[in-house]
Amino acid sequence: MDRIIESMYDFNQNIVNTVLDFKTIDEIKKRIADSIFVAYGAMNAEPVRISKISLLPSCGNLNSTIYFTMDKASSDIASYLNGCMTRYIDYNDTYLSKEALHPSDNIPPILAVGEAEGSNGSDIIKGIAMAYQVVGAFSDASSIRDRGWDHVTYISISSAAGIGSMMNLDIERFSHLISLAINNNISLRQTRVGELSMWKGCTVANAGRNSIFAYLIAKNGFTGPQPIFTGERGFFRQVSGDLTLNFEKNRIIRTMIKHFPVEYHAMSAVEVALKLKNEIEGEIESIEVETFQVAYDIIVKDPEKWAPKTKETADHSMPYIIAYTLTYGAPRPESYYEPFISDNNILSLMKKMKFKVTDEFNRMYPEFLPCKIKIKTNKGEWVEEVDVPLGHFRNPYSWENLKEKGFRISKNDDFVNSVISIVRDFEAHDAHELLEVIGNASSGK
Repeated sequence: MDRIIESMYDFNQNIVNTVLDFKTIDEIKKRIADSIFVAYGAMNAEPVRISKISLLPSCGNLNSTIYFTMDKASSDIASYLNGCMTRYIDYNDTYLSKEALHPSDNIPPILAVGEAEGSNGSDIIKGIAMAYQVVGAFSDASSIRDRGWDHVTYISISSAAGIGSMMNLDIERFSHLISLAINNNISLRQTRVGELSMWKGCTVANAGRNSIFAYLIAKNGFTGPQPIFTGERGFFRQVSGDLTLNFEKNRIIRTMIKHFPVEYHAMSAVEVALKLKNEIEGEIESIEVETFQVAYDIIVKDPEKWAPKTKETADHSMPYIIAYTLTYGAPRPESYYEPFISDNNILSLMKKMKFKVTDEFNRMYPEFLPCKIKIKTNKGEWVEEVDVPLGHFRNPYSWENLKEKGFRISKNDDFVNSVISIVRDFEAHDAHELLEVIGNASSGK
């Protein structure tokens, strides 16, 4: 058996004692609620609409509820649709390390299986914790984007591990679940290069869908290729290189909830731009931005980031995000569509920007998220810097912050309060009860 899977399984056997203290459980609950609130903002998004037309109706051996409806589909399809909603507006949580990614992408597949299999809230929390720990361990170990692979490849591993943990699979079935989930689910980084397509916000939903497919057959004894990580043509040789993985470090409390719907490396830039918007006088002549290399590589350097044509490119463009914020204030989910992406006020400000990567900021990342902006106008010069934005693990979200975010997205106090109420006491509930609350949101109940 693969030694990596053995160590993963051994960690899972002790996860309740090693990671799941009160604070960590509370943070998991916040992320469950946050993932549902951000999904609300994408329930009518074009990729979700197209996917529903393409994939429904659907019925399978296991069936789960589609968010914001009372309709069911096979668990893998329901998870895919819910995952698209969770991810599409780029507003769910983030983990920054050698590989930056969104751990709550694991929540839709775990909830889908948990509902279909009748898991209780405590087991679902354990499964989500396992997924967060596994994806964080891989993120800490290697940046596969540097090798041409997308970070959602790691979600294929972690979502499967979370499902296996929640369902208390024995080591044989757990091992084959992991190998089946990852073997055919290696995602190309082209997803996030150049002009970005709808798939940018949905590819991780497909990773979760594939993990459920792997679970459906592995739980009944279907075998997968072994050893999947350390084998002659396994994951280490073909994808990541040799890795040293530590599953026990608590990554959950180091994940960060997004305060604005932007690619996370632009979060401090929004806060800086908001400060400057309220301070500057006169006509802007130049904008100088200091950042770090990872941010520059992901959301600055590509020429498409300087003339975004799609929502997916605009919310991954620091020049656009800064210009929008200076012009209109805090970005919202609708900030990346027409008329904004062709707005001459925004585009003209982008032409006045210059970016600089500094050694100081490179050293600070990922423990901090530094950004400094200097603006010169015909009336003077202003400089602001932010190193730790709201929602960062050094400046964490409170339940009140989360409630305010949920209302900003949904404009529905009853929905927000109902979700928070059931999630904060999730040990006394199950996925079916939570999904019923989610389903009632669109009907106004």
